[in-house]
Amino acid sequence: MDVWRKASLAAVCMLALFAFVYRNDNVSRYIAGLKDNKEAASAAALSVEPDHRKQLLAEIQAEAEKRRVAPVDAVIDRVWKAIPGYNGLEVDVEKTLAATMERPGEEINYIYNEVQPKLMLDDLGPYPIYRGNPNKHMVGLMINVAWGNEYIGSILDTLAAAGAKATFFLDGSWLKGNPDVAAKIAEAGHELSNHAYSHPDMKALGRQAAYEQIAKTEALLKSTMNVDNKWFAPPSGSFNQATVQVAREQGLKTVLWTIDTIDWQKPSVDTVLRRVTTKLEPGALILMHPTAATAGSLRGIIASAKAKGLVAGTVSETLSSSRVPASVERK
Repeated sequence: MDVWRKASLAAVCMLALFAFVYRNDNVSRYIAGLKDNKEAASAAALSVEPDHRKQLLAEIQAEAEKRRVAPVDAVIDRVWKAIPGYNGLEVDVEKTLAATMERPGEEINYIYNEVQPKLMLDDLGPYPIYRGNPNKHMVGLMINVAWGNEYIGSILDTLAAAGAKATFFLDGSWLKGNPDVAAKIAEAGHELSNHAYSHPDMKALGRQAAYEQIAKTEALLKSTMNVDNKWFAPPSGSFNQATVQVAREQGLKTVLWTIDTIDWQKPSVDTVLRRVTTKLEPGALILMHPTAATAGSLRGIIASAKAKGLVAGTVSETLSSSRVPASVERK
C-alpha cells in the first residue's frame, strides 16, 4: 500500500511539473511574441520616419525658394541723398523642419531670418538723410525742441495714447535749462538726439564752431541724460558738407526731413493735417515742433499713417534696415 501511494504521489508531481513547464513555455512564447511585435513595429516606424522627414524637408526647401525676399541695398539718390537699405527675408529651413516634426499633422509654420543688405547706411559715407527706405512701411516722427514747453505734455499724452514713439531733437541750451522736461520725454520711452547748442545757422559757421555746436550738445546728452546718440538735425535745415562731415566725425548722421509741417508759422490743425496726409508714404520723416498746431494735429497724423498701413515711430526705427514685423503693420 505504501508503495502504491508513493507511486501515485510521484505521478501527480510529474503531471504538475509537466503542466507548469507547458504553461510557462506558452507564457514565454507569448512574451517573446509581444517583444518581437514591438521590435517589428519600431523598425517599421524607423523605416517610415526618414522617408517622411525627407519628403517634408523637400517641401519646405521648395517653398523657401518661393518665399525668399531679397534685401535692398542702401543707395545714394540724386534727390534724397542717403537712403538706408531694407532687410530681406529667408526661411530658416532647419528650424522650420524641426518645429514641424514636433507637431505631426499640423500645418507648416515657416520660421524666418532677416537678411541684411550688402550695402548699409554706414557704408555710404557722409551724406545727409531725408527719408527712410520706401519699402519700409514706417514714418518717423521728429520733434525739434529749442524753446517752448507748454505743449510738450500734451504731445507726450497723445503719443502715449497712440502707442507711438518719436525722436526729440534737443537744442543744447534748452536741454541745459530743462533737464527735468527732457527726463520726462526720455522716461516715456522716446529717443533724444542732437539739435546743436544755440540754434545757429550751421552753414554760416566755420568748421571749428560747427564742431563745437554739435559737441556741446552731445556732451550734455551723455552727461545729463546718459544717451548714446546717433543723429544730428541742423536747426532750420541749414547745413553744408562741412556740417555733415563734422557730425560724422562725432559718430552722428545728419538728418533732415521728408515732410515739413511748418507748424512754427502757427497754421490751423486742418492745414497741418493736409500738408502731412497728402504726402504720407513709406519712409517719410515728418518734422514738427512743440507748438499748438502739432499738439492739435498729432493724433490725426498718426491715425492717417495707420490708415495707410504705416507705423509711426522714431528716426532710429524708421532709418534702420530691420523689417517692420507683419504683426505690427496689421495693428
